[in-house]
Amino acid sequence: MSPGWETVIGLEVHAQLLTRSKMFCGCATAFGAPPNHQTCPVCQGMPGVLPVINRRAIEFGIRTARALHCRVNGKCRFARKHYFYPDMPKNYQISQYEAPLAEEGWLEVEVDGAARRVRIERLHLEEDVGKLTHEGGVFETASTSLVDFNRAGVPLMEIVSRPDLRSPVEAAEYLRSLRTILRYLGVCDGNMEAGSLRCDANVSVRRTGATELGTKVEIKNMNSFRHVRDALEHEAARQTRALDRGERIVQETRLWNPDRGVTVSMRSKEYAHDYRYFPDPDLVPVEPAPAWVAAIEQELPELPRARRQRFVAEYALPPYDAELLTSDRALADYFEEAVRVHPNPKALANWIGSELLRELKGDPAAVTATPVRPAGLARLVALVDEGTISGKMAKELFERMARTGEEPDPIVRREGLRQVADEGAIGRVIDEIVAAHPDVVGDYRRGKKQAAGFLVGQVMKATQGKANPQLVNRLLAERLGTG
Repeated sequence: MSPGWETVIGLEVHAQLLTRSKMFCGCATAFGAPPNHQTCPVCQGMPGVLPVINRRAIEFGIRTARALHCRVNGKCRFARKHYFYPDMPKNYQISQYEAPLAEEGWLEVEVDGAARRVRIERLHLEEDVGKLTHEGGVFETASTSLVDFNRAGVPLMEIVSRPDLRSPVEAAEYLRSLRTILRYLGVCDGNMEAGSLRCDANVSVRRTGATELGTKVEIKNMNSFRHVRDALEHEAARQTRALDRGERIVQETRLWNPDRGVTVSMRSKEYAHDYRYFPDPDLVPVEPAPAWVAAIEQELPELPRARRQRFVAEYALPPYDAELLTSDRALADYFEEAVRVHPNPKALANWIGSELLRELKGDPAAVTATPVRPAGLARLVALVDEGTISGKMAKELFERMARTGEEPDPIVRREGLRQVADEGAIGRVIDEIVAAHPDVVGDYRRGKKQAAGFLVGQVMKATQGKANPQLVNRLLAERLGTG
């Protein structure tokens, strides 16, 4: 972006709620059903039907609102948002407008070690629309378009930030932090590729130091953190180039094209009055009882930021390790369960961050399905700490545990992985190696300290890797020092 310009970003995040039924009917929300098999007259918008509000969706909204420090309003109500599109059976979407569920919250994010508080303007609930599949091209050129209403009526929660973000990196980190919180709360699975977490961005630029906002452009079609960052970087640069040339930015909606790395104009941006909002006459206002809100708040889990800070203070972990371990609630639970079995948090953090996450292909949430249970990993680390097995043996042991799901002790006994720590036995091997390599011993005594590494390797080879490395190094140093 050109010098002298500042980027201003606000995000609108849509999260699909993990309810078993839809927002206003009893149809299932499970992913992967055949097209139009999870529908009914209500979500198909048939005449004469009456929607019924999903209480669980309201509860999930309140849970999220309090986790984000939002004020839960004493009364909220649903409205009809009118627009016309083939995937929307009623020709209006049931959403919330003037009276949302919650308002005025905040979320703290960290970028380059500095914390920034991003204000949240509102949190409201709405229903999703259907899905269009275009055969033969995009909508304008497709030979056939098919519509699937399975997704129509699925509960969505929209979280709208204030324009407090000042860089694409901050925006991506805000989205990442929000996703982690939603997953901790158990209200959304956060799968951006499957569309259960979607993000639209409003971006504008202004002269550095200016207070008035520039003309904002909305960007859609971003389904990963990288897409959010790349799309915002491109759009901010596009706007500053245009303004530097004396051109005017128009308020519009643009799509991100990740293949070309550009935003493409989609339509002129609608204003609220274009949607002709009015209260839905079929749905009564919702008045969450203060006692109910308080009870939901009492059940909130320890959230990622607080847990990360506790891991640093309680377990003396580096911030990097604490951030990695708390990136998913299941992974943090796994770590703490292992620490309760064997209190060596740093070693356990190292094993989780390296071998375990490699086994999980980098997906922390997959820890719930790994055959290596927390107690098993804790016992493996204990065997290393006791000197029963070496670090190299431990890696072999971990691979066997990951394949079979067995506990470590039976594998150690069966495979003969126990480390040799008998000073007499190791000393005899060292004497043989020293006697067999007088030239290397001479090099060592003439100052070539790296020669000791060769001798250690020969000892380990002779013992098939079972000798205690620390003991080998000590005994060898004694032999070479007195030779």
